Amino acid sequence: MNRLKDKIVLITGAAGAIGQAVAEAASVEGARAITSDLPGRQGAAHALDVTEELDWLRVISEIGRTHGRIDGLVNAAGVAALGNIEETDYATWRKVMAVNLDGTFLGCKHGLALLKQRGGAIVNLSSVAGLIGGHNFAAYNASKGGVRLLTKSVALHGARLDPQVRCNSVHPAFIEGPMVDLMLKETSFPDAARARITRDIPLGRLGTAAEVADMCVYLLSDESRFVTGAEFVIDGGLTAR
Repeated sequence: MNRLKDKIVLITGAAGAIGQAVAEAASVEGARAITSDLPGRQGAAHALDVTEELDWLRVISEIGRTHGRIDGLVNAAGVAALGNIEETDYATWRKVMAVNLDGTFLGCKHGLALLKQRGGAIVNLSSVAGLIGGHNFAAYNASKGGVRLLTKSVALHGARLDPQVRCNSVHPAFIEGPMVDLMLKETSFPDAARARITRDIPLGRLGTAAEVADMCVYLLSDESRFVTGAEFVIDGGLTAR
């Protein structure tokens, strides 16, 4: 299949479950997937700490010299932390905001330099936690809610460019993988917590990284050429109630 034939797509957080799935799906659909993640993480062609502006400038410069452009950017790097407003210390708050929101801001800002060459699409990984609140997701809620509205601002700016750059956000619920596993381990009853969140999802299961990647492929492809500034919820019906 060639839904992304000849497109060059930069993916952050590519060593994580969703980032890896996006890279694989994009490659299957004909894209050249350029992967990035923290130094030392396997499965990443470029070392990139998304919270460091100089890292972004270096990677964008390297890709510009090699390829001259990108056609897509997927901001998939992210971290999660449990804690209500009283429990969350400032260092945790700053880390979550730095990776999830600042990293997405820097990606959109500096990625546009290459996206503007031929036009393209940005996909920002938010979360259902960017749409609805949770008593023990203070930092995560704030960061992912910020990604949602940052996406809309970038979309409106990108629509004014010539060629245009689209920008949309994807909002998964709980996805099978290391991030959810770590969050569950932070509770005193991980098995019961997993059972509870599974019961809360009308489709009765957690999502998969591949399902999120399929949505990202659509948003990167020309099939979504009239779609920008929108949010796409992948939550098994969780937010339908």
